[in-house]
Amino acid sequence: MTSTLAPGVRAASPVPGPSTASASYLAAFEQSKIALNGEPVWVTDRRRLGIEAFRATSFPTARDEDWRFTNVAPIAQRAFRRAGAPLRVVPGQLDPFLLGSPVGSRIVFLNGRLAPAWSSIGRLPKGVKLGSLSRALAVDSVPLERFLGRFAGVERRPFAALNQALFQDGACLYLPPNVHLEAPIHLLFITDAAAGAGVVSPRNLLILDRGARASVIETYASVNDGECFTNAVTELVLRPGAAAEHIKLQLDGERAFHVGSTQVHQGQGSRFHSFAITFGGALARNDLDVALEGSDSECQLDGLYMARGRQLVDNHTSIRHLHPRCASREVYKGIIAGSAHAVFNGKVFVAPEAQQTDGKQTNRNLLLSDDAKVDTKPQLEIFADDVKCTHGATVGRLDELGLFYLRSRGLPEPAARKILTYAFAAEILEQLPLPELRERLEGLVMSRLDVEPR
Repeated sequence: MTSTLAPGVRAASPVPGPSTASASYLAAFEQSKIALNGEPVWVTDRRRLGIEAFRATSFPTARDEDWRFTNVAPIAQRAFRRAGAPLRVVPGQLDPFLLGSPVGSRIVFLNGRLAPAWSSIGRLPKGVKLGSLSRALAVDSVPLERFLGRFAGVERRPFAALNQALFQDGACLYLPPNVHLEAPIHLLFITDAAAGAGVVSPRNLLILDRGARASVIETYASVNDGECFTNAVTELVLRPGAAAEHIKLQLDGERAFHVGSTQVHQGQGSRFHSFAITFGGALARNDLDVALEGSDSECQLDGLYMARGRQLVDNHTSIRHLHPRCASREVYKGIIAGSAHAVFNGKVFVAPEAQQTDGKQTNRNLLLSDDAKVDTKPQLEIFADDVKCTHGATVGRLDELGLFYLRSRGLPEPAARKILTYAFAAEILEQLPLPELRERLEGLVMSRLDVEPR
């Protein structure tokens, strides 16, 4: 199957000139130089690297292998401006996204700007640093220089390059050696009506030193159904022996555009567990890249995506086994309804020196309508000879035998279909470590199965 461009959109030439939208971002960078005068020189230098990388490539097209099933014309054709200052948030408006007592600390950003009134830093162990990235760079940027922008590369990655050039704020976390956080940290990014036709560029930097442990929940949501563009990058660094759970919830409105990149660097003996839950967005693209940079490290990637109406949801994952005796497990499941389109591309790379690698990857998709479609591409690239690696993908419909069984027990067909569809998603939801979060997502899955917008 080949992707087609929207009517009136031409494929880019090998050396593309800037589109109207691209030109607007280049102009925005030039206009922001005055505001950048007070930041560390090394940050400004990395911003310049980002804008030059974006200038060289502009937006991807169907000719780019990593984007051949995902047409970004709806983003590339719009000259999004930086999102406006948030409107006044009224009590109760954010309640659907606040996780309550299980959360130890919460940092809230409204239209890309820190919202102190809604943020709450709980009691943290000595030496833990948690706050906004812009504040951390202003107070003491030296410890961050070796990490910020080092893992989320910008070459041939235009969205990450654009984020590096234009980011304003985001979350910054540092855990000292052997510190364990008992309660999770919640990073909440909200867009409101003032972000209409605006772009928000969150940048997060999470560093867990040797033997440290933490759980981080990263939520993207909107309190209106406006058209906006979120372009987010998270860099997560696990030093030797560290362990992290990272839960990304993408709940934006169905007219919003979301492109997110999560880059994970794992040291020797580290453990990483990722949950990627995607429900929102007219176009949602999630890139997750995990580099197993030390021997005896492990990662587990679990994902659930639901698309309906005319949504497009694209998940690209990459696990790079670069040292011996590392293990990876990956299970991504998709539920696609209406005329929606889902894309999954999962790559497992095993370097020649990564002997005794153990890797398993699975992608399963459930189509709920005749017009729903999915493009799935699991990949193995193995250059070592002492490995155990498997991959597989399935695309299918509800089990007719199971449906018959439930109907024979007196359930109406709609209820029977809903139960079987929920059971398909439950394998991922049951892995979530927080009961309250799990219950909320279970309710959200069930509610999305009730209504199918045209």
